[in-house]
Amino acid sequence: MCRFLNVMSQSKNGVLTFCESTKLFQLVYNNLCFELYEWELEALKEYIEQLDIPYWEKHLENWSQQRKIPISVGKKHFIILVNREEVIELLGLLRFERQKMKFLKYSDIAYPFIKN
Repeated sequence: MCRFLNVMSQSKNGVLTFCESTKLFQLVYNNLCFELYEWELEALKEYIEQLDIPYWEKHLENWSQQRKIPISVGKKHFIILVNREEVIELLGLLRFERQKMKFLKYSDIAYPFIKN
């Protein structure tokens, strides 16, 4: 375990850190945590950049789940499902970009409005 983690990038739902002593990157996103060497981090970034988001959204448009974009991790039987916004946020973390916070629009709020 590393005592001092250098924060490389951070977003609303995740953080990418680096440990100098172990030479490991730690990607924590929502409830997922990955410890990766530099070459593994680059491979993950390339894989996510090559995802065909429109294909998966179209292919699984009638699927009841909100998350429709699969990210295969390790073996073929372990798949993480994400949506378009999460892919963009993950890429921002992996590219070491600072995420800008944006204001919500009325259409972004998925809450049933009930008039009293």
